[in-house]
Amino acid sequence: MHHIKRILLFFNLLNIFLIAVLLSCSPRTTDLTSNKPDEKTISNDSVNKAKEDKINVTDLKKEEESEVIYKGYNDSIFDEYIHTVLLYKSGWELSLPIIQLGTNETLHLCFDRFDNGIRRYKYKVEHCDFNWESSGLSDNQFIDGFNDEYFDQYELSVNTIQSYVHYSVTFPKPTSKITKSGNYIIKVYEEGDEKNVVVIKRFMVIETIVNIDAYVKDATDLMQKKYKQEIDFSINTLSNNFVNPSKNIKTVIIQNTRQDNKISNLKPRLIKGNLLDYDYDNENVFNGVNEFRNFDIKSLKFQSERIAAITFDNRANHVYLHPDIGRRFKVYKTEDDINGRFVIKKDISPKSNIEADYVFVHFTLQYEVPAIEGNIYVFGELTDWKLTEEGKMKYNYKKKAYETTLFLKQGYYNYWYVLFNEKDKKIDDTFVEGNHSETENDYFIFVYYYDIMHGYWRLVGFRQLNSIKDRIK
Repeated sequence: MHHIKRILLFFNLLNIFLIAVLLSCSPRTTDLTSNKPDEKTISNDSVNKAKEDKINVTDLKKEEESEVIYKGYNDSIFDEYIHTVLLYKSGWELSLPIIQLGTNETLHLCFDRFDNGIRRYKYKVEHCDFNWESSGLSDNQFIDGFNDEYFDQYELSVNTIQSYVHYSVTFPKPTSKITKSGNYIIKVYEEGDEKNVVVIKRFMVIETIVNIDAYVKDATDLMQKKYKQEIDFSINTLSNNFVNPSKNIKTVIIQNTRQDNKISNLKPRLIKGNLLDYDYDNENVFNGVNEFRNFDIKSLKFQSERIAAITFDNRANHVYLHPDIGRRFKVYKTEDDINGRFVIKKDISPKSNIEADYVFVHFTLQYEVPAIEGNIYVFGELTDWKLTEEGKMKYNYKKKAYETTLFLKQGYYNYWYVLFNEKDKKIDDTFVEGNHSETENDYFIFVYYYDIMHGYWRLVGFRQLNSIKDRIK
């Protein structure tokens, strides 16, 4: 009898132990939204619908450590709710962000944040070397005044499905005069949280003290003549006594406004007095590629040429572009474009910055079989000239086509389809689009000089070229 009681007691204790273990392992219900600030919540059904459909709209950039943020100083967004970041010379939306030293020229920075709450943003600028690394100069070495200013303009969106706040600032302000030329970045952060940078954008300040003579021509190499464009140039240092120009002068050439294919660190082929010659045959050539594709979503009431359909469902506008085809083996055709850029605009609107809505734009590239060389991406300023997760296309075997969707503000857009080659880890802009020396492209030449006395890289020369207007035979 005693044995039976002991056995029953043992099983009772075992049951209590097992129940305790199960309770400790069971999930606990927690209100995850209780600690979230209301203004960081996107309540629009359009974005929620996108998440359900696995369209990656808000998962743009994950929170990163400051060590990652400050590597390389590329144009970057570190808040997934911030969209359509623009920086340009005041009054000229398609200009490069470059101003002359010692003048009253200013730059305009703006962006949208998907919420209804107002945030207090501030900004600082930082001087960089020719390669966009920090120059190490302290604030008082390149700014006369304050280097910690507020965004002074914000407006709520009007009559849009996607609610947002439009923030903007014009700088440098009269109280913050920049005193040195060179490369700069502007860093945006919330008041009281300077380490939590949400936006980084590059800009330049130039002091023009050299002359640049330059032109565009077909590549000298006969094998590349039909496909590539050659940029030959020379620099006249005038009366400037530059120390060791072969080492202390750096040049950078960019095509359109891309950075991934820039040509830098060319050494002068010949130095004769004040003249530095950069007339190379192979080192200074770019793919001509092809004219950019385009679409116009300024109006959602009418279908422009490139639009197949406009629909509205689940509180979201959808634009379906006509399916595209590859142009790799097509004859070159002249078409007007804006060289990969975009312009924000809503038809019949005096304030497109706050009245333009956001739209799901659906891209389709017809392709018989998936490319084995790598992944296909939508590419251009609309993806910040980067290979993004949103721009990465998925192959639809039923339709025999690549597809993806981008969430874009109303306007006029240019784009290409590019391949990221898995073998050499480079962007191949000719795989889908083809390659033609006749293509119209813009080129920008920057000349930097290292000032030994003051220990920083000065931007001393700038020249813009066009492959049609500045072409020689």
